Amino acid sequence: MDRSPRTGIGFALLCLGILGALPILANARPAGSAGLTFAVWLTFWQLVASLPLFGAEILRARSADPLGRLVQACRGRSGLIALVTGAMFGGSTYMYVVAAERAGPVSLAIALQAYPVFATLVERLFLGKRKSGAELFFTALMIAALVYLTTEGTFRVADISWWTVFALGIPLLWSVAHIMLKRVLETTPATPNQVTVSRLVVSGGCLLVLAMVIGDGAGLLAAGIDPSFQRAAIVMGVAYYLELILWFHAMRHIDVSLASSVTVPAPAVTMLLAVLVLGDSLQTYQLLAMALIAAGMYGLVLTGGRGERTSEPPTARPERPGNRPRA
Repeated sequence: MDRSPRTGIGFALLCLGILGALPILANARPAGSAGLTFAVWLTFWQLVASLPLFGAEILRARSADPLGRLVQACRGRSGLIALVTGAMFGGSTYMYVVAAERAGPVSLAIALQAYPVFATLVERLFLGKRKSGAELFFTALMIAALVYLTTEGTFRVADISWWTVFALGIPLLWSVAHIMLKRVLETTPATPNQVTVSRLVVSGGCLLVLAMVIGDGAGLLAAGIDPSFQRAAIVMGVAYYLELILWFHAMRHIDVSLASSVTVPAPAVTMLLAVLVLGDSLQTYQLLAMALIAAGMYGLVLTGGRGERTSEPPTARPERPGNRPRA
């Protein structure tokens, strides 16, 4: 598959609007309902949303035995990656639901922008990708803004908002899992949707086991027949799935850190929705933190995008397994 930075950025932009709404949707479940139960059901509806495209891919590539290719792709090291990342995504989904309630949609949305910081660090540690001085400066600026956010504008340890710190664990898990899956996407014949289906099965299974062990099994069943609960879970699940599949397509064309940087205005969308829909008030430290993070992320877009455009020769790369266009 030939990489197209413009196509990758286009997919990332489609993620922007969805990402802005997700923290609001995560708080739309009925009051008093368990976060773990909601995480199980929204993952179930993500899986349901993925099945039409999964079935279409099977029918379109019947002669190529797509199921056999997927099973083959999930063997050995790729299979282990699927299991590990599936569990990581399951945990991050539960953390997302909890953080939306405890830290609040706006603080959650801003904390999620730490993704490129973690992605940059992971790419450097595990992929050996060196960053320029400008990229390191903008990364440091974002780290300072995140410290400012988690201390609620004081930079004092005593004022740390631990639920905001908790929310930072979500982009950390995402960055590690996405970079692990990027390798699978580039070296196996599995499509992004097939990888998504496999990860939803694993993450859903992990969440279900967790809910049965430490949660409320009866509450899980009761939520299944609660119309208001299911309505919230369906909307969140479908939106979450669309963002995931668009994100995986973006990663085929651009680096994870650059793709994440394109979604810079997502917290601004969340802020607007929080004020208009939830009637929330914004804090000065949240606005300042968002401004600093936006400056850092746009700096990464400029420096990272310039590096991306000059990283490959103008001629097309030779086709190789895992580099062909997928059906």
